[in-house]
Amino acid sequence: MISSKDSLILDHGVRSMMPALVTALTFGLFINVLLLVSPLYMLQIYDRVLSSRNEVTLIGLTVIAAFALLVCAVLEMLRARILVRGGLAFDQQIAEPIFGAVHRGNLRSPEAGHGIALRDVDTVREFLTGPGLLAICDAPWAPIFLGICFVLHPWFGWMTAAGGAAILVLALVNECVTRRALAAAGQAVSAAGRTAQATFRNGDVIQAMGMLAALRNLWSGCHRAVLASQASASDRAGLIVALSKFIRMLLQMMILCAGAYLAIHREITAGSMIAASILSGRALAPVEVLVANWKGFVSARLSYGRLRRLDALARPRRESLALPRPHGAIEAENLFAAAPGQHDPILRGISFRLAPGTVLGVVGPSAAGKSSLARAMTGVWPVQRGTVRIDGADLAHWDPQVLGRHVGYLPQDVELFSGTVAQNIARFQEIDAEAVIAVAQAAGCHAMIQELADGYNTQIGAGGYVLSGGQRQRIALARAMYADPCFVVLDEPNANLDTEGEAALMRAVSALKSRGTTVMIITHKVNVLVEADLVLAMDAGIVQISGPPEQVLPSVSGPRPVPSFPGDRNEDPVLVPAQRAVG
Repeated sequence: MISSKDSLILDHGVRSMMPALVTALTFGLFINVLLLVSPLYMLQIYDRVLSSRNEVTLIGLTVIAAFALLVCAVLEMLRARILVRGGLAFDQQIAEPIFGAVHRGNLRSPEAGHGIALRDVDTVREFLTGPGLLAICDAPWAPIFLGICFVLHPWFGWMTAAGGAAILVLALVNECVTRRALAAAGQAVSAAGRTAQATFRNGDVIQAMGMLAALRNLWSGCHRAVLASQASASDRAGLIVALSKFIRMLLQMMILCAGAYLAIHREITAGSMIAASILSGRALAPVEVLVANWKGFVSARLSYGRLRRLDALARPRRESLALPRPHGAIEAENLFAAAPGQHDPILRGISFRLAPGTVLGVVGPSAAGKSSLARAMTGVWPVQRGTVRIDGADLAHWDPQVLGRHVGYLPQDVELFSGTVAQNIARFQEIDAEAVIAVAQAAGCHAMIQELADGYNTQIGAGGYVLSGGQRQRIALARAMYADPCFVVLDEPNANLDTEGEAALMRAVSALKSRGTTVMIITHKVNVLVEADLVLAMDAGIVQISGPPEQVLPSVSGPRPVPSFPGDRNEDPVLVPAQRAVG
């Protein structure tokens, strides 16, 4: 893990790229020296071959120049390959850590849209292997060509320097006029992407209630903002690029004009005039390429800035001493917690202790803070004040990945992932077939899974869309119970279950309790709390009353409704707001 004194993830990526950059710069020296072949060849042809009419000299110069150009081409090919390998090393060094940083960033600041960071990695890598970086590698050697222009004649040197300065000024102007537009375009792209993802994720609701047109208009507004910002930046950048090309071509023409004037007055030879024209073009080529690829440079810089901010926000914790497998003694002490990115606490002063094997029921009306308590107890939400401990160790002392192996969590909004049923139950770890089947049987969903088209190998699709709500919930229960966790949190585990599913749920809770697993059940239906040893009644983020079920449940549930005709079964007790009491 990275401590606060260590470098950021991106610094490690840049260091992995440095050997390739140094090699590319070194190759750039030899490539640019070999590019002198063309002006030297022209100089010799005009000044020696044409005047001497020597065919042997012509053939010898041509063979030497062709060989030098071949070596130059091979070096350019090798340099491009080296940069591609460097880009791959950069990606391999940071892609997985950035993936983890996106996850942590979304937990800490869900509204920030950190998902774009994965695309930012591609943007930075593409710039590091593209023509823009090659131009940067060639830029340090441009003074070589400029110096030779001065050697041929000072006029050529000063004209080339003036042209280079003009193009640099255009590059700075390009930066000033496109920075704001490109930044706005990036923000608009993020907003449009989030809107589109939310729209397609809730397609059934949109179709059922005719919301497509309204949401399409919302996305279209964001999309038009993207197009407007990009068009504005492209228009300005296109003007700058056109001006830079005009200056370069005008400069080469003026050098020919000045060279012809100097040749007429016999101050230089005709070969020097042609060589100066080629050399000036080579001196200005890196600057012109930089201007032409300025948009890519700015995009890479913005992407790098976003990655660095994400890296600073969501840095992994210090590596901590590996703690032994916990037994499931759970403690919350004066717990205050708020939603990520918010300051006002939702949970206020929650305190309780659970011995291993205890079943805790959490009841209360909607918006009482029950699901918030589940997120805080599993480490999903940060704790503002107070502590949550497992076997006496604060959650902050645990590596989240290690702790996660000992915790089972069934959230209220069940989310399965694209893959097979077995992969989802096994938490996408290496599948132990016996363990998967055993936990499915313990969760009471083995027979249900067998009825699927391919059993445990059934592909459930993104979000488990091929399954019903009850099937998803029962498979998620098996996932929560997988690997024999010491602490299992079930948030509304029977929300989508039928009578058979509820019976299987209660048998699963009984099995967990008999194994010594600590269980927290959050529910509105108190009939699933038959195994509960302790009940917390919450309201407005505070524990109103706590104690054994026989003491708490009568205070928070109304009378059972009387059946209206024979055969009606008793309905579940209806929860009402608890009377304030000392827990």
